Amino acid sequence: MTGILNIQLKPTLGKKDINISKVADYLEKSSDKKLDLVVLPEFFSTGIDHESFLNSPEDENGGETIKSVCELAKKYNTNIVAGTVIEKSQDKLYNTSFIIDRNGKVIDKYRKIHLYNYMGGTEGDRITAGDRPVVVDFDFGRVGIGICYDIRYPLYYKELAKMGAEMIVLPTAWLVSQEVFSDSAMLKSAQDMWVAMNRTRAFDNLVYVVTCNQWDNRCIGRSMIVSPTTEVVSDGGSEETACYADIDLELVKLYKTIYPIAEID
Repeated sequence: MTGILNIQLKPTLGKKDINISKVADYLEKSSDKKLDLVVLPEFFSTGIDHESFLNSPEDENGGETIKSVCELAKKYNTNIVAGTVIEKSQDKLYNTSFIIDRNGKVIDKYRKIHLYNYMGGTEGDRITAGDRPVVVDFDFGRVGIGICYDIRYPLYYKELAKMGAEMIVLPTAWLVSQEVFSDSAMLKSAQDMWVAMNRTRAFDNLVYVVTCNQWDNRCIGRSMIVSPTTEVVSDGGSEETACYADIDLELVKLYKTIYPIAEID
């Protein structure tokens, strides 16, 4: 079995030290569990704070933020998908997820490919899109990486599955308008849509899907782990929390011998 910890944060805007301390606290509280993978949300260290993005991006190595997360990975002997930070490289900004092994070493990074430029979103005005799908070999299995709006692109998930992903991990800051967030019925509808997308991506590709979202500041929560059969085995609901689940990646191997999804199309 593989132990997954999803840390659903309510980041304090622009306060990196406070937010990293929250991550450390959740890891300490969960240190009695089998931690094979810890997942953090998109913009976990700053929240959706455009001033921080533009005025204090991290360098190509992830800066002090990723250095701190690497230390936590080594301390708690766990692999970490370190949400995302804004990375500056050759005068361009990228929305980047750093992937860290148990030794505290960055083994890869994924730059968000599908930027949110719709319904008032302007991510592409500041951020440069990545161009490389990433699948990482961890010591427990093969994991594809996406970020937030990538979930709206099923062919990207298909590509990760064809690259051998047994699990797809998606740090997110999935937000809605203030009108939707403050209306319980509208918020439930938005969350139901989010759950449906997660379950569909898992079923279509016969993989586990792990999404780690922010909560509050208009982000809708519902960080979850979904099995290849669409069972939601962990759900963060609507609060700041850390959710743990043991999953069985042998199920992925079994189902893919029955349904060779990656070989179709």
